[in-house]
Amino acid sequence: MRIIPILTFLALITPFVSAEATPRPNILFILTEDQGPHMSFLGTPGVETPNMDSIAESGVYFREAFVAYPVCSSSKAAIYTGVHNHMNGIQGNTYNYFKPDVKVTPAERNRPLARRLYIRDAFPTLIEILHDTGYYTATTHKLHVLPNRKFPYDEYRRHMNPQEVVGFTRRAKQQGKPWFLMYNIGAPHRPYRNSDQVEIGVDPAEVKPPAFLPDTPVIRQDWAEYLDYCEVADVSVGEALEGLRLSGQVDNTIVIFMGDHGPCFQRGKMALNDLGLRVPLAIRGPGIVGGRVSDALVSELDLMPTLLDFLGIDPPEIQHGLSLRGILEAKPDAKGHDLIFAEIAHQVQQIDNGMQERSVYDGRFHLIYREGLDKPRTVNADLKHWKPWRNRSYDETVRQKEAFPLGFELLSQIDPQSLGGKPPKFELYDTKNDPDEIRNLADVPAYREHLDRLRAKLKNWIEKTKDGAVSVETLMAD
Repeated sequence: MRIIPILTFLALITPFVSAEATPRPNILFILTEDQGPHMSFLGTPGVETPNMDSIAESGVYFREAFVAYPVCSSSKAAIYTGVHNHMNGIQGNTYNYFKPDVKVTPAERNRPLARRLYIRDAFPTLIEILHDTGYYTATTHKLHVLPNRKFPYDEYRRHMNPQEVVGFTRRAKQQGKPWFLMYNIGAPHRPYRNSDQVEIGVDPAEVKPPAFLPDTPVIRQDWAEYLDYCEVADVSVGEALEGLRLSGQVDNTIVIFMGDHGPCFQRGKMALNDLGLRVPLAIRGPGIVGGRVSDALVSELDLMPTLLDFLGIDPPEIQHGLSLRGILEAKPDAKGHDLIFAEIAHQVQQIDNGMQERSVYDGRFHLIYREGLDKPRTVNADLKHWKPWRNRSYDETVRQKEAFPLGFELLSQIDPQSLGGKPPKFELYDTKNDPDEIRNLADVPAYREHLDRLRAKLKNWIEKTKDGAVSVETLMAD
């Protein structure tokens, strides 16, 4: 028998020992519903969000973070696949079967939306990849994406308090596995707490609604109730963080905090305006140089390739996002996107006969394009109705149309079927000078070069991502 010298033996086993000494990190992904970038960390008037702030302060906060599609199911599908929705298959809200795939009934699988709005087999989900690479996984509150077989979570839990988070991490440890927890939080989705009946934590006199909303007591009340529900969401964020602290695994856990799209007001949820697309995003964890605010342009599509990069896992062949690891590690040459793209396809829950909307943003100028202007535009019930959603802003904007004609005009473009508005083919905004996107510059000659430049960029994106629902000839026609 040949005896291997001790130094040679150590050299042979060193790579193995090193790999075992640096296990893959855990992942705590905290996702709130219908929350824009409204936090005390950002100076939002009237609101206090200490737990959200703590992630932003200890990690990297992305000031220019956006979703690819501003409604719940579609936004989640973009996170889970890293692929734009016209390709991944979910272009609108679908069913929420909050259970393992084996418990989904044949009748549920054959319901119309389940056969229409689902992630296609060609696109692996983050949960499939993590499951196949040995992660122990759980999700809370809701799934709201299909099909369930592409989300092989080990646990489906309606809610996890701090002790239940600890229990989950212990079960993962008992199996010798790192863990992934998608900690969904229902707030601040409507209906908000009714301040006519209960005391809320935000004073309407201190808030500042977006400039396109009429500045009336009713609107201020509605906006204050939204911010109050952001504070309610913050309590749940604190529960997740406390559970992580009690588990003793803070140092080896990547924490992501994000909103799934903008708040439920006109030009927010289900709109390609800034209020609909811009979201809070903060990331902290091992290897991440925290205490920084980044102005890089980033998308929710980037989260899957970023996590896979940190885990040393090759991404799927098709990814529309990019890894943010270099930015998170403060590499001097790291950068985000040059352009951010987003989309909405209306009436997809019935037939493919609705208005199409696409947008592109370069960090200052924001172009929105519409096609099929005479076709229906989807208006979610919570964007409009008092019962059961307690939306105060829609009716108040209609009531105040004489005193605030611009607010009514912009609302009528969001709901043309009910209010007779005429959505323009193009909207162009200079967000540096007009952050609430009040003045449409698309027809202003001095800004024609920006219109044409971004229109060409949008054309290239449509062709590259095989977006067959819109026509580049119509886009480029004057």
